[in-house]
Amino acid sequence: QVQLVESGGGLVQSGGSLRLSCVATGNVFDITTMAWYRQAPGKQRELVASMAKGGSTNIGDSVKGRFTISRDNAKNTVYLEMNSLKPEDTAVYYCNAVGVITVTPAPSSDYWGQGTQVTVST
Repeated sequence: QVQLVESGGGLVQSGGSLRLSCVATGNVFDITTMAWYRQAPGKQRELVASMAKGGSTNIGDSVKGRFTISRDNAKNTVYLEMNSLKPEDTAVYYCNAVGVITVTPAPSSDYWGQGTQVTVST
């Protein structure tokens, strides 16, 4: 059974940095796209950044120039390097994997992590 396990969230002061990690476990053979979304209280979930298997990326306008997404395909892991954090970056950050193919033959599926809290204080 595929699971996405996130780590790296926490409390940081404004201007600080954090690095989030997300590893897909459970006989994963391939993943088309890995991404980070976030959801702040009272707001809709929004895309932060995504990265396709081939390396192309899509970065949200609100984090361009501050956040960097990367992935290690061999480890089925995606990272989010967050710099110059602002209080408005406070949210639960969710890892998303699209087009997951497992070693055991099955249709490709999409998965979500449970989320990790990021809090940026003033």
